[in-house]
Amino acid sequence: MPSSPSRPPRLRVAAVGTGGIARGNHLAALHAHAGRAELVAAVDVDRGRLDAFREAAGALGMPDVAGYDDLGAMLERARPDLVLIGTPPSLHRAQTVAALQAGAWVLCEKPLCLSLAEYDAIAEAEKSSGAYASVVFQHRYGSGAVHARELIAAGALGAPLVAHCQTTWYRDTAYYEVPWRGRWDSEGGGPTMGHGIHQYDLLLHLLGDWTEVRAMAARLVHDVESEDVSTALVRFANGAVATVVNSVLSPDEVSRIRIDCADATVELTHLYGHRNEDWVYTPRPGLADEARVARWRTPAADLPSSHAAQLGALLDAYERGERPPGSGPDARRTVEFAAALYKAAFTGLPVKAGEIATGDPFHEAMHGNHPDWAPREQK
Repeated sequence: MPSSPSRPPRLRVAAVGTGGIARGNHLAALHAHAGRAELVAAVDVDRGRLDAFREAAGALGMPDVAGYDDLGAMLERARPDLVLIGTPPSLHRAQTVAALQAGAWVLCEKPLCLSLAEYDAIAEAEKSSGAYASVVFQHRYGSGAVHARELIAAGALGAPLVAHCQTTWYRDTAYYEVPWRGRWDSEGGGPTMGHGIHQYDLLLHLLGDWTEVRAMAARLVHDVESEDVSTALVRFANGAVATVVNSVLSPDEVSRIRIDCADATVELTHLYGHRNEDWVYTPRPGLADEARVARWRTPAADLPSSHAAQLGALLDAYERGERPPGSGPDARRTVEFAAALYKAAFTGLPVKAGEIATGDPFHEAMHGNHPDWAPREQK
C-alpha cells in the first residue's frame, strides 16, 4: 500500500496581547485551524489577563501555552513561526518589527501602525528579514466578499460607477475613559482609524486603487484629541466615485457598502461581520438574463467573515511561501487612504494618491501637526 503524503508540520504560533480580541477571536481562529497551527506561547504584561487567556486556550484543547511578560524573551525562547498581535495600536509597529526581525510572520490587529512612516519602517523590516506582516481586515475573507470582488473584477456587474461606504456606530463617554482611546499618540486617530477602517478597506478591496480624496472631519460630542466623525469623497482609478462616512455618534448602528455598477447594485449591510445572506444584488431595470442574475446571488459556499477565515488564507500563503493577502502595498494603500482623508479634512484641499511622501507632516502622523488637531501638549 502506498504511503499517504505527510502533513506539513503545524506552525508554531504566539499571541502578543491576551485581552478580549485575543481570548475571543484569535483563540477561535486557532481552534478552527488546529490541524495547521499550534499555539505555543503568549505574552502580556498583566499576569491575571495572561492566566485567563491560557486557561481559555486550555479549554479549547491548547493546554501547553508558555506565558511571558516580555516579547523579546518569548521570541528568543519560543521561536514562533507566526505572531498574532492584539495589543493597543501604539505598540503595533515596534512589536511587528521585533517579530519580523526574529524571522516570524505577523498577523496584527488594525491599524497595523499609526502612520505611513511607521508602515514604511515595517516594510523595511520585511525586506531585511524575509518575513511578512499582515493586518487583520477579516471582512475581506468572508465568501460573500470574495464572490463580490470576483464579480466586479470580471466585469460581471458592469462597470462600477457610484459607491457608498458607511460605518455609523455609537460609542459613549465611558468608551473613551480607556486611556489610549481618542489620542493620536496611542490610537492614531478617531473612527477613521479605529472603526471605519474595516469598511473602507473592504471598499478599496472591491474597487481597487483610489486616486483622489476630499474630506471633512469634526469633533462634535466627545472630549478627545481626534475626530469623532469624518466624511470623504473618493475618486477611483476605474472612474467610480464614492462617499465614505465614519462615525461613533450614531444610535442606529450599521456597517454598509453599496456599489452601483452599470448592470446591478451590490449592497452589504451588517454590523461586525457578514454572511452570504447579507449581500444583496439588484439587477438594473430591463435586465432579463435570469441565469446571469442567479450566478450573482449564489456563491459556492457560505464562509462568514472572521479571523478564522483570514487566518486560513494566511496559512495557505505560508505553506506556498508567498506574500500573504493584506500585506505589502495592498495594506499600505489603506493606511495611505486614512492619511489622505485626514490631510484633506484638515487642510481643506484635495489629496492625490502618492502625494503624501517623506517630509510631508501627514506622512509622520495622521494629525499632520495641524494647529487645530495636533496633540494638545504640542499646541
